[in-house]
Amino acid sequence: MRPEARPDFLVGLGVLALGLLTAWQAAVIPDTPVYAAVGAKLVPWLVAALLTALGIGLCGSALRGGWSHTLEEMQDAPRTNWRALGLLAAGLVVQVALIDWLGFVIASTILYVLVCAAFGSRRPLINLVTGIIVTVVAFLAFSRLLGVNIGAGVLEGIL
Repeated sequence: MRPEARPDFLVGLGVLALGLLTAWQAAVIPDTPVYAAVGAKLVPWLVAALLTALGIGLCGSALRGGWSHTLEEMQDAPRTNWRALGLLAAGLVVQVALIDWLGFVIASTILYVLVCAAFGSRRPLINLVTGIIVTVVAFLAFSRLLGVNIGAGVLEGIL
């Protein structure tokens, strides 16, 4: 392995370890008789499989010479958009901070509007309306169709 590919290999090992950790945690999720075929373990197992495959692929790429040195050689790489990263981070912080208090619909709508702004949208009102529609549909799908309570928050009596 080339010396410049060692950091790439370490990233691959980290992703592989994360995939194996996810698989271990998916294995300890208790079986519930409520679900017939698809239970609470499906998504963690899918995430574990994808992370493990990605980690193996990254390790294989590093053993073939790595990828990060080609990124460093790029002269025309765009500058980091700190405003967009800040909006994305703010959206995640708001989501985590407000979801218990305000509920899924309001917290996720705020997240949706901030993510749209981070991606350069200049139509906050359309983003707000679209976010409300998407989050209400998602909330109703989870609560009514799947029977999963994801928290209505202050909208408890309305939804």
